[in-house]
Amino acid sequence: MEAKATAKFIRNTPRKTNQVLSIIRGKKISKAMEALAFSPKSAAIVVGKVLNSAIANAGAIGNVENFVVKEAWVGNGSILKRMITGPKGRGMPIKKRTAHVTIVISNENIKNKK
Repeated sequence: MEAKATAKFIRNTPRKTNQVLSIIRGKKISKAMEALAFSPKSAAIVVGKVLNSAIANAGAIGNVENFVVKEAWVGNGSILKRMITGPKGRGMPIKKRTAHVTIVISNENIKNKK
């Protein structure tokens, strides 16, 4: 059985968020939560909330201790476009990127499938 959770329009860049997601892919839930707790990256807080939401969604399925992070991906969200002053009175663009984070957890053994 699988459980899925998504967070949209996160104010972290997708590239930095993907670095945190690569830490937890394929790990058991307990190890993933431990890795996120000690990660110094700011995206680890958001990824931890999404993982907790996936665990809550899986609560109706059964025992959560056997679950593994099956898939974790990040997509591009909308871009907030701002301007900052540049040289000679010009305007320089700033792109504040957002991300959509999705985590799928499963109680199936992933290592046997590969």
